[in-house]
Amino acid sequence: MWKRIGPMMPVAVLIGSAILFLSAGLVMAADKSTAPKAETSKGPRAIIKTKFGDIEVKFLPDVAPKHVANFIKLAKDGFYNGTIFHRVIPGFMIQGGDPNTKDSLKKDTYGQGGPGYSIKAEFSDMPHKRGTVSMARANDPDTAGSQFFIVVEDSRFLDNKYSVFGEVVRGIGVTDKIVNLPRDERDNPKERVEMTVTISE
Repeated sequence: MWKRIGPMMPVAVLIGSAILFLSAGLVMAADKSTAPKAETSKGPRAIIKTKFGDIEVKFLPDVAPKHVANFIKLAKDGFYNGTIFHRVIPGFMIQGGDPNTKDSLKKDTYGQGGPGYSIKAEFSDMPHKRGTVSMARANDPDTAGSQFFIVVEDSRFLDNKYSVFGEVVRGIGVTDKIVNLPRDERDNPKERVEMTVTISE
């Protein structure tokens, strides 16, 4: 979405001052009952641990191989540990993965951090439905790095604009708890929700 889901400058779709996201008015509601079903197929999974519970993500290497490989590498390196979900928009998504969020005293930089490099976009026809995991970016399509967002309600206006690389198969209820936390004027939750990300082979 932006690095604040989307662009690095408040843009229309991602999260944060750097990443973007569309205004709340463009959000399209979805039936909250249509949560992704747990799956048992083989393949690496990401386990995002939070104080509200775990979120299990199934990767889609056939759709976005470079983004999947990048996320797995960063997770194994411990890059995401201690970062927070720094942007929450009810009826839309939650965004995280910015290393700047490890410092609670530098909120003005949230949404602007990354791994120091970017990945070429891998847009596809995969829909941004409830449970979709996609990469945040700036205005330039090829600026995704480490920030990602999880869609909590169908947001098809993002299709073919952001690189979908995974889907939640367990713990979608955890995202609902996070997205509904009280937030400030920049959509930063007032309560820190740190994550620890591990890869289950």
